[in-house]
Amino acid sequence: MPRTLSVSDSIVIAAEPQELYDRISDPTAMGSWSPENQGAVVDGHDAGSPTGTVVGTSFVGTNRRGRATWVTRCTVTAADPGRRFAFRVHRIGLRTPRLNASIASWEYRFDADPTGGTRVVEVWTDDRRWPDALAAVFDRIATGGSSFADFQRRNIASTLKRLKAVFEG
Repeated sequence: MPRTLSVSDSIVIAAEPQELYDRISDPTAMGSWSPENQGAVVDGHDAGSPTGTVVGTSFVGTNRRGRATWVTRCTVTAADPGRRFAFRVHRIGLRTPRLNASIASWEYRFDADPTGGTRVVEVWTDDRRWPDALAAVFDRIATGGSSFADFQRRNIASTLKRLKAVFEG
């Protein structure tokens, strides 16, 4: 059976689309709600300054899963204020993102919800073009037993719940 290359989930948050977009499009804040990401440094920006992310903005994210840590270089691919923010992960390494590789793409969409608030949709897409059998072996080692699609499905659910808590708590 071919592997699942994309998973998504959504949640309604009691906040305006622009408010959510402003926070989520700041890669330095991602560590506040992501189960793996510990934050990021945006190229050309001082720590604590607004990132002003636009298409082409590049950043290095620090990640942790259990005892494993790594960094990734990412580039913003969509920056439509109040509507959509997306980036692709295209370089990875232990301390410096040195290995060029198509890894994954992440997307966040913000839609006004008829019940009030905003429906935030988070989408992960596996950009690896590996044979399915090789990906299955690697995924089980890297995730502790599951496919990346199943692993990211759980991560997305956790991220969305944490986002809701941050904005509504």
